[in-house]
Amino acid sequence: MRGTAVARGKEQHAQMKPPIKLILPVLLLAAAAAGGWFYWQQDRAAPAEDSLTLHGNVDIRQVDVAFNASERIEGMLVEEGDRVEKGQVVAELERTRLQKAVDQAAAKVEAQEAVLAKLRAGARPQEIEKLRAEVQAADFRAQNAERSAKRLANLAARDLVSDEEADNARANADMAQAELRASKEALQLALAGTRREDIDAAAAQLRADRAGLALAQQHLDDTTLTAPANGVIEQRLLQPGDMASPQRPVYTLALTSPLWVRAYVGETELGHVQPGMRATVHTDTFPDKAYEAWIGYVSPTAEFTPKSVQTRDVRTDLVYQVRVMVCNPEGELRLGMPATVTVPLDQLGAAAGHCGNG
Repeated sequence: MRGTAVARGKEQHAQMKPPIKLILPVLLLAAAAAGGWFYWQQDRAAPAEDSLTLHGNVDIRQVDVAFNASERIEGMLVEEGDRVEKGQVVAELERTRLQKAVDQAAAKVEAQEAVLAKLRAGARPQEIEKLRAEVQAADFRAQNAERSAKRLANLAARDLVSDEEADNARANADMAQAELRASKEALQLALAGTRREDIDAAAAQLRADRAGLALAQQHLDDTTLTAPANGVIEQRLLQPGDMASPQRPVYTLALTSPLWVRAYVGETELGHVQPGMRATVHTDTFPDKAYEAWIGYVSPTAEFTPKSVQTRDVRTDLVYQVRVMVCNPEGELRLGMPATVTVPLDQLGAAAGHCGNG
C-alpha cells in the first residue's frame, strides 16, 4: 500500500512542473524585447553618427535709422523694399538755418586768425621808425623846456619875472621829460614785440572759434541721413515736411549681414556642437538648395524649450540656443523663414567660417 501511495505522489508532482521546452521560448522573447527597448532608447538619446540635424528660423538684425538733428524733412530718397548700401544717402533735412550758422562761425575764425597773425608779426618797420621819430621830438621838447625852466628860474631870483612863471616853466620841463620817457618805453615795447601771454590768449581763442565752426559744420552734415550698413528698407516711418529728431526713426532697416539661423539643441546633443563647425542650411522654399553655414555661437546657459521648437528628445525640457551663421549671396533668405541645419559630426576641429563672397 505504501509503495502505491509514493508512486501516486511522484506522478502528481510531475504533472505540476511545466515542461522545459515551454519556458525557454518565453525567456528568449523577454530578452529580445528588453534588448530592443534598450537599443531604441540609446538611438533616441544619441544623434546619428555622421550628422546632427537642427531646426530653427532665419534671424537678422533690424536697425531704426534716425537723424541726429532736429529739423523738417526736405526729401525722402528711398522707398520700402529698396536695397541700400552703407553710406548711401536716404533722406535730407532743410539746411538754410544751419548753413548760416556755419557761415557765421567761419567769419569768426577768419577774424581771429587775423588778430593772431598781427600779434605774432609785431610792429611793422614803418611803425618803429615813427616811434623813433617821436622819441627824438620828445627829446627836443624836453631839452627846450629844461632850458626855459632854468632861464626863468634865474630871472625870478632877480625879481625880473614872477615866481608863478618860473614854476610853470619848471612844470612844463618835467612834463616834457615824462613824455620823453613814455616815447622811449613805447619804442622799447615795439622792438621787444608782442607779449607771449597775449599771443597764447589769441591762439586759445582761435582754437575755440575753430571748434565752434567744426560743431556748426557737424550740425549741417547731420541734415544728411545715410544708411549705417547694407540692408533692405523695411519701413518708411516719416514723410517730407515731418519734423525729425534723434528720437523719431525715419526708416527701419533690415540688415543683410550678418544673417543666421536661430536653432536649439538638447542637452544630450550639446557635446557634439562647438563654434566654428561647418554646416549646411536648407529651407522649404528652396528644398534642393544648400546654403553654406557654420556654427557661430552656442549659448552657455540653458533655457526652457520654446513652444515653436521641436527637439528630437521630447523628454528634455531644457535646451541651448545655437546661432548658425549662414551665407545668403542671392538674398533668398527672409526673416522668420523655417530652416533645417545639418552639422556633419566627422569634423576634426572647429574653424571660424565666413562667406565666400566676403
